[in-house]
Amino acid sequence: MRVHIATDHAGLELSDYLVKHLTAKGYEMVNHGPNSYDPEDDYPAFCINAAKAVVADQRAGVDALGIVLGGSGNGEQIAANKVEGIRAALAWNMDTAKLAREHNDANVIAVGGRQHSVEEAAELIEAFLAEPFSEAERHVRRIGKIATYETTGEVID
Repeated sequence: MRVHIATDHAGLELSDYLVKHLTAKGYEMVNHGPNSYDPEDDYPAFCINAAKAVVADQRAGVDALGIVLGGSGNGEQIAANKVEGIRAALAWNMDTAKLAREHNDANVIAVGGRQHSVEEAAELIEAFLAEPFSEAERHVRRIGKIATYETTGEVID
């Protein structure tokens, strides 16, 4: 699986760890930055570019997911979710990490680097990457309604 990763300065240490850790586990890691610590960096471009790459890969039939990191993960999740086709979920415990994939077919996980130890964050992310989408009809239907709104502006009851 290809995994696109992006961060801001607050998640840089975690990002560096994850690139090495997940590469060693067999994931193809693509780092969208930043490449060096800058406390004044602006994360939206990094996260949007990672999210765009996830969508492009998935549309090309490549098995791909994404990771966006920050101090809380909130802003990074919001930025990623502005990309059409992205369902980014903020995970803060094992249940939210797994359910994001199982019920919502989330294709990007957001984690706060200041909220967890490196080891805890890695566990959440590995659980997310390993969890399959359930394909349950109710979840497919709900995701379809979100996608319809995203592409057409139509709200379906």
